Amino acid sequence: MNQITLFENNKNQPLASRLRPRDLDEFVGQKHLIGEGKVLRKLIENDNISSIIFWGNPGIGKTTLAQIIANKTNSNFINFSAVTSGIKEIKEVMSQAENNRKLGQKTILFVDEIHRFNKAQQDAFLPFVEKGSIILIGATTENPSFEINSALLSRCKVFVFKPLETEDLVTLLKRAITDERGFGNETISISDEALNIIAEFANGDARSALSTLEMVILNGEVDNNGNIEVTEETLEQCISKKTLFYDKNGEEHYNIISALHKSMRNSDPDASVYWLARMLEAGEDPLYIARRVTRFASEDIGLADPHALELAVSAYHACHFIGMPECSVHLTQAVIYMAMAPKSNAMDVAYNLAKHDAKEHIAEPVPLQIRNAPTKLMKELDYGKGYQFAHDYEEKMTAMQCLPDSLVNREYFKPTEQGLEAKYKAKLQQIKDWKKSHSID
Repeated sequence: MNQITLFENNKNQPLASRLRPRDLDEFVGQKHLIGEGKVLRKLIENDNISSIIFWGNPGIGKTTLAQIIANKTNSNFINFSAVTSGIKEIKEVMSQAENNRKLGQKTILFVDEIHRFNKAQQDAFLPFVEKGSIILIGATTENPSFEINSALLSRCKVFVFKPLETEDLVTLLKRAITDERGFGNETISISDEALNIIAEFANGDARSALSTLEMVILNGEVDNNGNIEVTEETLEQCISKKTLFYDKNGEEHYNIISALHKSMRNSDPDASVYWLARMLEAGEDPLYIARRVTRFASEDIGLADPHALELAVSAYHACHFIGMPECSVHLTQAVIYMAMAPKSNAMDVAYNLAKHDAKEHIAEPVPLQIRNAPTKLMKELDYGKGYQFAHDYEEKMTAMQCLPDSLVNREYFKPTEQGLEAKYKAKLQQIKDWKKSHSID
């Protein structure tokens, strides 16, 4: 089994591979994990790593941090890929690790794309993790809660990696231009604006940013002295023009998502699809749009059409399953449905009214009759006394007071006449009338 072959440096390698940070000081981003004084940094510096899972998008430092651990540790470090390895290779590595343990040497096993292993393959690691034959470091782009066996996951600490900020990526790009492992031995002319555009285009992915930089430099204009200039034309040819007028973190981002939201609210399906397309074609994360549509389904539609929320959530899952460009049709279906659905903001109004009272009356005691009474003492203190179990009554409801005394008769949910909400409004009035006639003052 070759060790750490993934991390070998070679001038023939892509720029992103040549510029992998060699230590924590060169590592960019993930300050919440490896900033000064953070737990993970201390574990690495003290060579005291336990079994862990790195979870995050591609190109944000998971494999790189594993390389740094490999350089730092005194343990036997083995690199393992879930893409190319099976049960046979796992058993070979486990046998090697067990022999190392008997000799008093720790083995750190780095498994890239660990979510690609099936249940049987993941189970093969479990006994060796339990008895300490290996310290497992798994890297995954998928949610570990769904993709990694619960027994194995329970023995690992999960560290969540965040997409790199634009400033982080610009720092990496500038280093690539000056570092000898990159283009430090050449004279490169490229504007800060161009670097920022490349960083925005990469959308938090360092590998993508460095690959794009390499492409624009290799296609730059070379003068008689061998100096390379990256022109605006070169940049536009290597990356889409769209990034020049859509900043995912800037004002235009918020302007366009606002335009989508307000077009759906105004029941304009054509405008809604247009603003959707503007975002998707500019490289916006479809999951971000799906989350906003899900919010809209309750904020602006609610019980006027309860199916809207179901459709929005389904669209989110579809985007997660297949991604762009295929999921564009799912988002189109969702935004057109939202635009055409009857509108009501009763859910938003109800919560905001209740939130105000919750803040103003934050210490109001729960009425005794609806308190839980699991102990004898609580029963002696009248917890649960007078509680009326709705299912014991023919109408499946009672006139029992559920709000604190100071908020009795407060109304938060005020349904409109829109869509199905008109039926809920009529039903709510029937409930209130019945409770009023059966209340005991």
